[in-house]
Amino acid sequence: MNKRKSLIVALLCAASGSVMAQSVEDGLKDLYYGKYLSAKQNLEKVIAAKPTEDKAYYYLGIAQLGLSDNAGAAATFQKGLAAVPTSALLQAGMGRIDLLNGNAAAAKQKFDAAIAATEGRDGDVARAVADANTEVKGGDRPYALTVMEKLLNNEGRSKKKQYTATAADYIELGDAYRYLGGENGGKAVSTYEKALELDPNNAEAVMKEGLVNYNARLKAEAVADYTKAVNMDPKYGPALYELFLFYTTPKKDQLSWENAAQYLEKYMAVADPADNSKNQLLAASIAFFKKDYDAAISKGQAALPTATEATKNRLTLLVGDSYLQKGDSLNAKKVMDNYAQAVGDSKLDSADYKLLSAIYIKLRSSDTATQNQYTDKALVYLEKYANATTAKDPDTYTQIADALKGARKFVPAAEWYAKANDLKVANKETLQAIDYYNVGINYYSGAVNMKPIDTMLLNKADAAFQKVTEVKPDLAVGYYQRGMTNYAKDQQAQAGLAKPYFDKYIEMSESNLDRNKGTLTNAYTYELLYYYFKEDKANVKLYSDKLLVVDPTNQAVKQIQDNMNAREKQPNKPAGKPAAKQGQNKK
Repeated sequence: MNKRKSLIVALLCAASGSVMAQSVEDGLKDLYYGKYLSAKQNLEKVIAAKPTEDKAYYYLGIAQLGLSDNAGAAATFQKGLAAVPTSALLQAGMGRIDLLNGNAAAAKQKFDAAIAATEGRDGDVARAVADANTEVKGGDRPYALTVMEKLLNNEGRSKKKQYTATAADYIELGDAYRYLGGENGGKAVSTYEKALELDPNNAEAVMKEGLVNYNARLKAEAVADYTKAVNMDPKYGPALYELFLFYTTPKKDQLSWENAAQYLEKYMAVADPADNSKNQLLAASIAFFKKDYDAAISKGQAALPTATEATKNRLTLLVGDSYLQKGDSLNAKKVMDNYAQAVGDSKLDSADYKLLSAIYIKLRSSDTATQNQYTDKALVYLEKYANATTAKDPDTYTQIADALKGARKFVPAAEWYAKANDLKVANKETLQAIDYYNVGINYYSGAVNMKPIDTMLLNKADAAFQKVTEVKPDLAVGYYQRGMTNYAKDQQAQAGLAKPYFDKYIEMSESNLDRNKGTLTNAYTYELLYYYFKEDKANVKLYSDKLLVVDPTNQAVKQIQDNMNAREKQPNKPAGKPAAKQGQNKK
């Protein structure tokens, strides 16, 4: 179940004061605050007292989904239908299970049947159908919007048949807009505001306005909304958890272990007291984010024997990551290899693959064969992470590219940097010189490390470096890399492919010889070769002198001088090819 979601809280029962109604409300209140185990325990008591209460079965199933017990939720919905065969709400619950199992067609049949049975005018059923279709992968999000709009549309209805909207209805409608994305973000915020008009203290609505702002990359506004939700209701754990998630997101303007630990401690203070397994995980996580990795390992290992299945997986990742962060890659490998073998490849998710790839990238061995095995396995896991991650954002793609570059897999790195750029453009971001440079330098590095050099990759590199010069014309490195890329295609400098770019680079850079010695050596070498084959003695002398200033023992100068002296003794002899290699310094 999506941990960002605090489940629907509806005004399900009239305030009749009965023990039964109060107990259902208690369960719903626990769900609102994200206390799934307490909700489960409460709703089980309701069912024990009244086995035909379909709402208790439905929300018990939702609590079980919140605890990652999909099988238990399915059994609860089925048991409820056996007790109340006509329950449209439980039919919607079974549709949700179908979606979770990847059977969208079966889910749609159940949703349609539930809506038809209630004529689309039952708030509990409409919210259940809409919530499943927004929250669960494979759901029909436009359908969710249609269901909620039909529920709230009173046009043409007599006063007696008009539906009275609740805050929960508007929150669910807002969720439908939010998940549709794009221009619907503004509609989502307006709808959450309607919920607040009905319930001014509804922290869920404010928190979800923050989610809209975060999706729109308005991060400061998102944090302000999350904080406002907490100030509005200090016990509202989901908003504290959003703040924790914000500061654990590995983006340069978000990541803060200190803030993450602070908000996780605050969240733990209001978390479900009944869920001991989760609380042990939180305690170990706080130690991790405070960088007390030994404490995180000991707390995590102590909690593992009694942990629930879902919590056990997260604890194992925490222990493995703690070993990695403290620099003990071998123990990290041991923990995660055992975990991967125990759960099986089919049950590993993007977080597992990400950690496994990070561990294998860090591993070092003096044995070449073992090191190659580590690198190959790191790349296999990295590719699986890239394919499994649902976070289709530029920063995630850039992290994948960075890891590939670190493993010297330059061409795949270039491709992932390019994918990150495509996403930035789709998000209407303006690409910077560094964005193009990352693509170009990795295509270039991949090309020149191939035997023979790959000209098609060099062309891709050159196109990227051209963009660097267009975006930032005063950045000398763009011209230098265009020069180096074309030097790789014209290693004897006879075609002059790199000359215009090295000319520009020299003009921009030779005023600071000390800082640019390495790069100027490459540029001067190309110019020297070019003029040597043109038999332009004046410029040969000019670039020989320049080269000797930055590299007094330069072998290209010596060889060309020897060749020219020999040619003067044999005037009809053509210019020989110097042995100077392209890219002596690939800086």
